[in-house]
Amino acid sequence: MKSQLDKELNKKVNRVDAEQKGFSQYDPHYDPNHSKIPGLNSDYAPTYWVDSAGIPPEDDGPVKGDIEVDVAIIGSGYTGLSCAIHLSKEYGIKAHVLEANKLAWGCSTRNGGQAQNSTGRLKRSQWIKRWGFDVAEKMHAEVANAFEFFNSLIKDHNIECEPQTGGHYYIAHKPSVISRLEQECNLLNEKFNYPARMLTRDELHEMAVKDQEAAGAMIEPDGTSIHASKLAFGYMRIARQYGAKIHTASPVTGWETSGNKHRLKTPNGIVTASSVAIATAAYTAPGLSPYTRNRLMPVLSNSIVTRPLTASELDECGFKTKSPLTDTRTLRHYYRLLPDNRVQIGTRSAITGKDAANAKHLRLLEQGLYRKFPSLTDIKLDYSWWGWVDVSHDDMPRIFQPDPKQKIYYALGYGGNGVMYSAQAGRRMAEMVAGKSEHLTLPIFQSPLPHYGLLTPFRRLGQRCLYIWYQYQDERK
Repeated sequence: MKSQLDKELNKKVNRVDAEQKGFSQYDPHYDPNHSKIPGLNSDYAPTYWVDSAGIPPEDDGPVKGDIEVDVAIIGSGYTGLSCAIHLSKEYGIKAHVLEANKLAWGCSTRNGGQAQNSTGRLKRSQWIKRWGFDVAEKMHAEVANAFEFFNSLIKDHNIECEPQTGGHYYIAHKPSVISRLEQECNLLNEKFNYPARMLTRDELHEMAVKDQEAAGAMIEPDGTSIHASKLAFGYMRIARQYGAKIHTASPVTGWETSGNKHRLKTPNGIVTASSVAIATAAYTAPGLSPYTRNRLMPVLSNSIVTRPLTASELDECGFKTKSPLTDTRTLRHYYRLLPDNRVQIGTRSAITGKDAANAKHLRLLEQGLYRKFPSLTDIKLDYSWWGWVDVSHDDMPRIFQPDPKQKIYYALGYGGNGVMYSAQAGRRMAEMVAGKSEHLTLPIFQSPLPHYGLLTPFRRLGQRCLYIWYQYQDERK
């Protein structure tokens, strides 16, 4: 066991080594609610995706000196890169993407790699309750179009992100939720003509996975698993091929607007832009813009990846699919078998960045894995990480221009369902920037992210109380 002095010495050596190499060490306690910027050329979180993606593609380096551009995109994740691709491809606009750290440093290299036929946290029945059936039907069409677009973007550009199709399994984690799942399945078929179907526990075990918690499942025909980092790296290559510039180590530390020009301050130069598109997700700094301040509730999600399973372990777990798997908990588990026969599983975790590394959150996630697959109890873990998720206050995303007099746009608030829809959101934001958005009439394009108002300082207290209630509801029989 290393002494505390040894640990502190190692931290100092690692920090100096990182600084000499031109980047700052990964901060496991980063918290978007309390950080002025997400970092400055910070190293990646220690994810399976980054470790197995190979060398990241070449970028354009930090902003050096003052430059003037047509469009500046803040954030180099899936959304920002998709926006850059489509601005250039469809409208001939060569955007400059500003990234505080390394390419796709935030959500896009920390997620579960699951693309589903959804966006935000609401189900179709909740869309109907909120907006009525006519709007819900159009939202369903938008998301279906987005899923088709996502798959075609990967295929048409030969993005080698290990896509594994085969549908999405929504798994009832206890018998009492089966009736609600059946109602949602019937609604999808009868109202949206979407061919979801129910599976019994035995059918699920026979055709997909022997999840020992499962009381049954709903399978949706649309679901694709991908390699998260390879998808981001693929988007970047396409964006640069079309002429976009990707500036890493370039956080926006100040923003002034004069007339129709936006002056974005970075450590090594000012970027003056006619239009600004914000695609920073849960890593949006509080002071970035008044249009985004307190519009999101960043929540942490933990993820682990096991060592590769043996043939006997694979047989005991009954994995016959590499499709996305999600259970019905409010604090849901998302999990899957990776192409190299590791199991990845994630769920919600700490409330604050300060508590993110607390071992109790890892233990809870391990216990979730063991309940589903008892044969994997105490299996060696090769990877453990966490990242922030951009949950909006009404559980739906927005792609929006908050002030018609200002050419400022944002695409934010996916609530953990952004892997797929972010490609479409980036395309939609590109349409807005190019002035081609007359057809975008859905509520997610026509209304701002809601504000928490006077309750903002108490959001995390409320979250802490809700998590206790959700866990009680999730685990009671």
